[in-house]
Amino acid sequence: MTVNQSTTKNRPGQVLFASLVGTTVEFFDFYIYATAAVLVFPKLFFPASDPVAATLASLATFGIAFLARPVGSALFGHFGDRIGRKTTLVIALSTMGLSTFAIGALPTYSTIGFAAPLLLALCRFGQGIGLGGEWGGAVLLAVENAPPNKRAWYGMFPQLGAPLGFFLSGGVFLLLSRLLTDQQFFRFGWRLPFLVSAVLVLLGLYVRLTIHETPVFQRALDRQEQVRFPMLTVIRRHTRPLLAGILICLATFVLFYLMTVFALSWGTTVLGFSRGKFLLMQLAVIPLFALTIPASALLAERGRRRVMLAITVAIALFGLVMAKIFVAGASGAVAMMGLGLALMGMTYGPLGTVISELFPTPVRYTGSSLAFSFAGILGGSLAPYAATYLARSYGLQYVGYYLAAAAVLSFAGLLMVRETKDGDLTRTPDI
Repeated sequence: MTVNQSTTKNRPGQVLFASLVGTTVEFFDFYIYATAAVLVFPKLFFPASDPVAATLASLATFGIAFLARPVGSALFGHFGDRIGRKTTLVIALSTMGLSTFAIGALPTYSTIGFAAPLLLALCRFGQGIGLGGEWGGAVLLAVENAPPNKRAWYGMFPQLGAPLGFFLSGGVFLLLSRLLTDQQFFRFGWRLPFLVSAVLVLLGLYVRLTIHETPVFQRALDRQEQVRFPMLTVIRRHTRPLLAGILICLATFVLFYLMTVFALSWGTTVLGFSRGKFLLMQLAVIPLFALTIPASALLAERGRRRVMLAITVAIALFGLVMAKIFVAGASGAVAMMGLGLALMGMTYGPLGTVISELFPTPVRYTGSSLAFSFAGILGGSLAPYAATYLARSYGLQYVGYYLAAAAVLSFAGLLMVRETKDGDLTRTPDI
């Protein structure tokens, strides 16, 4: 005789911590690669004849993970919608953790030649597959356990993993820059964040294994509502929500990777800031990112769509002035990143809830993950590379125009959807 798990409830604190710790680990792993892609990999994994070409090649490997995300979304989304959120989340976290640890153990170009960047790209692909399955599941873990009037509040907890992971990754690299000489840092110091991430992964796995299946998905299991191929169902029957979700996420991705990866690269290679100083400047403004996430989630409890529309307009306006602020010395760079990351927190806080509410329970994991992942390809993977090209070819102001254009597309995506705050996640979908 089996116990009906639908009667087993997760404690709110347990759910929120489990959703937060997993995404913190995932984003820590992801960001240490982003930082190393600017500071380390151009020198150690690519030929040094042309520094600009090496940086662009390194940023190209950074984009590989975004190409892998839809693969992870389809793979983990399939099992997340077929067998459950909990088991799938554990496997997704393990996949990214192993890939990150492997990067820290890789030999460099001077040791094995062109095999080094190939292995680096392979590990990066593994990171992307893991993250493609992690984000959607973590958001659903929170949203599908939330009371109806607190879904945006619950849904912002996994989003907090982004600033926390970013703060930890930036803090680790800053600490290493202070404790080690440049020679020590490039010989072995850069590997430490990747290797130490294994400890964080084990913590995340332990917490994830203590939770039960979400009650919303358990009811869908009890009613046998699963579909055979969730990805095909999303593409065929939920095309409009998928397209809208991709567009809604687009400006968020572009904004974040301009404020982090591109800003770090441009600040240290063109504006003349040292690695340590610029990392410290970025760390100083991360609290604005973290604080605006819960603030926007509270606003979104009154209406997701209008809040997201207003923030998207603000992002477009910011794009028109960001270049002038960025070049105004150290204070200007801090102000630019601070304002950008504050807007990032405002759009990111409700984002997971909004995207998850666009899809019915039997395909919610797959649909939300695919929307987020495809937006990552169009926004995140291209942003550092495209911004570097635009800035060097046409001027820094064109990077801002690029952001404003992304905001226009996100605004269009929001116009394609209705308000979702009053929707019933437990309804039997017509699919």
